[in-house]
Amino acid sequence: MNKTFDNKAWLFVLPVVALVAFNAVIPLMTVVNYSVQETFGDNVFFWAGVTWFEQVLQSERFHDALLRQMFFTFSILLIEVPLGVAIALTMPRKGPWVPVCLVLMALPLLIPWNVVGAMWNIFALPDIGLLGRTLNALGFDYNFTRQPGDAWFTLILMDVWHWTSLVVLLAYAGLVSIPDAYYQAAKIDGARPFAIFRYIQLPKMKRVLTIAVLLRFMDSFMIYTELSVLTGGGPGNSTTLLSIDLVKIALGQFDLGPAAAMSLIYFLIILALSWVFYTLMMRNEQQ
Repeated sequence: MNKTFDNKAWLFVLPVVALVAFNAVIPLMTVVNYSVQETFGDNVFFWAGVTWFEQVLQSERFHDALLRQMFFTFSILLIEVPLGVAIALTMPRKGPWVPVCLVLMALPLLIPWNVVGAMWNIFALPDIGLLGRTLNALGFDYNFTRQPGDAWFTLILMDVWHWTSLVVLLAYAGLVSIPDAYYQAAKIDGARPFAIFRYIQLPKMKRVLTIAVLLRFMDSFMIYTELSVLTGGGPGNSTTLLSIDLVKIALGQFDLGPAAAMSLIYFLIILALSWVFYTLMMRNEQQ
């Protein structure tokens, strides 16, 4: 029996594809245009070639911002993914407490990013903030506005509070999809909790954890609003990540050429590292 395929449904998708392409391609082409040219005002442009790319790639400022970015990204991944899985394992699978736990987990994700930054800024102030006053009362010399170590601690703590819920919800979705027959067979075989986690729960969560790692990786590289409100990249340049540095170059110094080149390099770094993450995870799953 020959099957017939009707591809007319693609016609309904074309307007959306055209709209997305319009919104994505035009800004990208504008950035590409600025990245290879120099302007002195009045929309008079001069060809610069790859000068701006060389300047950015050879800049110690860019290298320092990239190192800080990598430290931040891998720090939160090492904290949020195991913590999210651990919390998901403790959540109930059935009963009236399920919706309560899900709503509580989803609450941090519903708060706007600028509000998160403002909340933690007030919360961590050494004089009036609950966190700052408590730590200082316990004998810690805590001041995230002046000490780089305290600024990093507050930044990572804020991100963990804000985004661990995403990992929890994805991991929980993977756990509830496991049939009860798997647990019954493990109980009959006398499997211990760690063996159940290793051979039943973790394999079933691999796909959702892959999504969680990719989402958190990309989001951490694009963090701006919360960081800008909380520390503004300070004290000094200690928490100046790539996004903050890019905005300073583009809007603070109004160096459009270097800013455009840096934004393209920024984009390619995220794209390349995301592809590496995805490839390694999929290869591991196939094995």
